[in-house]
Amino acid sequence: MNALVPLPVLLPLCVTGLKLVIGPRLHRFQRFISLAVLGAVLVLSVLLMVAADRHGPLSVHLGDFAPPVGITLVADRLSGLMLTVSSAVTLLVLVYSLGQGMADRDDQAPVGVFHPAYLILVAGVSCTFLAGDLVNLYVGFEIMLVASFVLLTIGGTATRIRAGSTYVIISLFSSVLFLVAIAMTYAVAGTVNFAQLAGRLQEVPIGVRTLLEAMLLTVFAIKAAVFPLAAWLPDSYPTAPAPVTAVFAGLLTKVGVYSMLRTQTLLFPGHRLGDLLMLAALASMAVGILGAVAQTDLKRVLSFTLISHIGYMVFGIGLAGRGSIGGAIVYVAHHITVQTTLFLVAGLIERRDGTTELTRLGGLAKSAPLLAVLFFVPAMNLAGIPPLSGFIGKLGLMRAGVDAGSGWAWALVAGSAATSLLTLYVMAKVWNLAFWRDAPPGAEAEGVVLESAEDDEPGDDEDAEGAGAAGGGGTSGSGKATGSGSGLPVPAGAVVSAGFLGQSITTTKRLPWPMLAATGVAVALGLSYTVLGGPLTTFTQAAATELLARTPYIEAVLGR
Repeated sequence: MNALVPLPVLLPLCVTGLKLVIGPRLHRFQRFISLAVLGAVLVLSVLLMVAADRHGPLSVHLGDFAPPVGITLVADRLSGLMLTVSSAVTLLVLVYSLGQGMADRDDQAPVGVFHPAYLILVAGVSCTFLAGDLVNLYVGFEIMLVASFVLLTIGGTATRIRAGSTYVIISLFSSVLFLVAIAMTYAVAGTVNFAQLAGRLQEVPIGVRTLLEAMLLTVFAIKAAVFPLAAWLPDSYPTAPAPVTAVFAGLLTKVGVYSMLRTQTLLFPGHRLGDLLMLAALASMAVGILGAVAQTDLKRVLSFTLISHIGYMVFGIGLAGRGSIGGAIVYVAHHITVQTTLFLVAGLIERRDGTTELTRLGGLAKSAPLLAVLFFVPAMNLAGIPPLSGFIGKLGLMRAGVDAGSGWAWALVAGSAATSLLTLYVMAKVWNLAFWRDAPPGAEAEGVVLESAEDDEPGDDEDAEGAGAAGGGGTSGSGKATGSGSGLPVPAGAVVSAGFLGQSITTTKRLPWPMLAATGVAVALGLSYTVLGGPLTTFTQAAATELLARTPYIEAVLGR
């Protein structure tokens, strides 16, 4: 079974190489092998999770080189669960993207863009979850960074380039800080292997150990979008295509949370920065949810709720008890699924009505009842309505806070309750504006182009009206602007520019069935955590016990 551990990383990378060899040909075959490899990764993840639960952590030293020289990959309960949830989510998002007509239009590029970049992203996520040392954790982050910049800026519009540039600059800063932390760790401990560091860091002077802990926490807090290091997120994620935004918002921030969980329990037990983490958790909850209350665009609302609910996970890490760690793990799995689902629904709304601006939406409960159900269920799940999985995770965290009994713990219990109520208010606001009230006048958006490369800058709409149709300048043959800024219908047969690799993306009342099916399965996956709440809680409590004990992980890697 140990031989299966590297496969979630290797399979997507190998298939990416095959796709680059094939190039912009055999489109159906390319779609098939993308779905097949992600399906295989999901099956492997489930097998690793079950094996880790039954037999303890699994480890493999690539090339049979023992630490600290070799590359070590480890699958325990925590990494197995994260792999399983992330694999399921990435598979659903790929199906959604195929339905949207995103991935199957990448033949316009010199080589297929979306499929290879997406598979590399999946490999980077898997590498991060399985990494047994700081260097390979860094490598996983960098693989994700390279792929995510391609996906964020896909289409080359000015808005996406700006947002992607901000994301890359922040990520590069965190990468440099991570490298400095790795170098300092190796200098004081002579290794970067997690299992060896678990023992050697305890012999390092407390001041040096605290500095290393603070540097690593800063790196991971940037990745996880923990306040005050989260300002980049609301402007970066909403500009990307809907499937990209969904997988980024639902999954990539949780990679940072996972890294915090791993290092804080294994390398820094009894950490001195617990109060600082709880302060950051409370600030993330408050600032994130107040930001969401102030927004009128659905994507930005969800981006701010994402920051807010990261606070729940940091809350559990800061308390550092068995109950709080278990509650944090439940909440990570829940939030990956629910947040991804909500962004997929936002993409469906944008595809149908041409906007996610709440003031321009209305009447969707009557005109699109299936879409209303697909939004309502995960929205209530995010708000923590009993007995849904959001309630299970929040209840576990709040009980752990009450049991801890400290001032910070009580403050976070109160903050958690207030944030949950405000999340319910925000979701009710979205429901009332977009679904429940009557549609505002002029809300029809059939055949409106959602994205146009010429409509990114202010004033482009006015310039486009007299520009003519040459070169895809965002105009139709009738001289009307067709970009997202104009919101004018597209005449039949008109050739327009686009924001996604030269292909126009227009609204339609008949949503593609793969998009609806993928979103429906994502909703069902979120509900399955409620149905399986008992086994899930038992599993996560066992994972928390294993993390805090540290011995099973160390023995699996070092063989003693």
